[in-house]
Amino acid sequence: QVQLVESGGGLAQAGASLGLSCAASGRTFSTSVMGWFRQAPGKEREFVLVISWSGSNTDYADSVKGRFTISRDDAKNTVYLQMNSLKPEDTAVYYCAQRVRGTVFSARGYLNPNFYDYWGQGTQVTVSS
Repeated sequence: QVQLVESGGGLAQAGASLGLSCAASGRTFSTSVMGWFRQAPGKEREFVLVISWSGSNTDYADSVKGRFTISRDDAKNTVYLQMNSLKPEDTAVYYCAQRVRGTVFSARGYLNPNFYDYWGQGTQVTVSS
């Protein structure tokens, strides 16, 4: 059983930066696609970023391109989300997710929350104007 634990959320002013971490348990991390999603009040959970198991491929939602980056450290079983130039509309609960089953990254199934096998509990990010 995999457990994902996010950390690093909090309150930030517009234009500031925040970094999130997601630590995974188990032995499947290094072969897993890892994604970040977010959910604002009253809205559906939306895709933010994803990184392939090798780390060589990433994809981003248009709303965060140029501002957010994703990276992974397989030695630490951790995926990171670096958020720069934060905007009030980035306010949401941020979730990391892990897919342990094999997949073809280029098929872009990772855009759908149902693609993932495990989810973290989420961490709140609030950006004030």
